Amino acid sequence: MGVSGSGKTTIGELLGRRLGWEYADADHFHPKANIEKMAAGQPLTDVDRAPWLGAIAQWVTDHLEHGTPGVVSCSALRRRYRDQVLLNGRPDVKGVYLDGDRDLIAERMRIRPGHFFKVEMLDTQFEALELPEPDEHILSVPVNGTPEETVELILKGLDLNV
Repeated sequence: MGVSGSGKTTIGELLGRRLGWEYADADHFHPKANIEKMAAGQPLTDVDRAPWLGAIAQWVTDHLEHGTPGVVSCSALRRRYRDQVLLNGRPDVKGVYLDGDRDLIAERMRIRPGHFFKVEMLDTQFEALELPEPDEHILSVPVNGTPEETVELILKGLDLNV
């Protein structure tokens, strides 16, 4: 989880590869209307997010029911989103917060080619962000290193031996 540009896709892909687990990018769960709205520079509302969060939650549920481990990225900026999508009484689901400051993330977004989310909307992400609380048991990792270093921190922090 984390704001746009924090590295969710890059880290998620690397982590999935390292673990040999399927990776799913939250962006692929968005309805076309959501993508068009964000590409036009308009932030999503909770109504817009509902089908997207529901689809991600179903992906997680399907993987749990089939005993298939996986990695899915999701901004999950608000606690209620995390409760709905990630945790929701599912102790086998582990959350990771990719923690970076606005300037670092904005710079990364400026050099990121072809993504629909505009750097001008980054402030709305930080305004919406509710930092994980201790009772959520979400691992917080800094994103100021390389993606490989971030993955190592996640593997160590979640005690995943590979």
